[in-house]
Amino acid sequence: MPANAAAENALGTLGTICWTIQLVPQIWKTWRDKSTEGLSMFLVFLWGASAGPMGVYAIVLDLNIPLILQPQLFGALCFFSWAQCMYYGKKRSVAACVAMYFGALVILAAFQAGMVYAIRPSYKRGNGTGAEFFGILSSVIIAVALLPQYWEIYKRREVVGISVLFMTVDMMGGVFSDLSLAFKSSFNIIAGVTYSLVVVMDGLVILLALILNPLTKRRRKRAEAATASSANVVPPSTNDMHEGGPTDIELASNDPPSPSAHADVERKTLNGEKDIEHRQFEEV
Repeated sequence: MPANAAAENALGTLGTICWTIQLVPQIWKTWRDKSTEGLSMFLVFLWGASAGPMGVYAIVLDLNIPLILQPQLFGALCFFSWAQCMYYGKKRSVAACVAMYFGALVILAAFQAGMVYAIRPSYKRGNGTGAEFFGILSSVIIAVALLPQYWEIYKRREVVGISVLFMTVDMMGGVFSDLSLAFKSSFNIIAGVTYSLVVVMDGLVILLALILNPLTKRRRKRAEAATASSANVVPPSTNDMHEGGPTDIELASNDPPSPSAHADVERKTLNGEKDIEHRQFEEV
């Protein structure tokens, strides 16, 4: 494909815009729900950390301005979402979360500045090993970061806590960034692999949400219906058992007399007759 600087910058700008706002739906969802349950804090933290090597790679290779800005904005938003996980999930104080957020940004900036000055001279001399290492490292971190999120999805059998809109916009950012590289004079393979990994792995989360969430919703409805039907079956109470039936006293009074009871009655009758005969004899 022939080089086209205008198309390259336009598509790169669209990718940067997507990667600037992609975490806004997630941050909004977390703030609205006051919960990060289902969202892996390792995902957003590792994605924030991946901005360091990706930024070094983009600056050293002198990619277009939007692609140089993208890792910085991406890292800042990822670390903000991570700070939310610390606040809502780990119950850290606001002061601690603010300190961790700005501390992470300072470390991210210092890392990029140090590594750029360290490997840029060798890159200008024609040795691109250092730059390629950081590009590959960024790709590996981005891919590995989604594994904890996949584990959260596996445990819950549904996609919760993570905004599907966030995943969609993030995936589109990867698509536009990939296309911007296609209009560059020479296609950068490592950057292309990085952006393509984002597209594939984000797309997998979206696909799982479309498949698992409806199944889970139907399973919950069946469970609620089963619970409601079992709650409607009320066992008979003790009073209900006695209503309309003989009581224990009535049953006892209707029982036939035992043989020993007959013998007692006969003995009492004989004794009474003997007492009468004895009194009559004394009178005579």
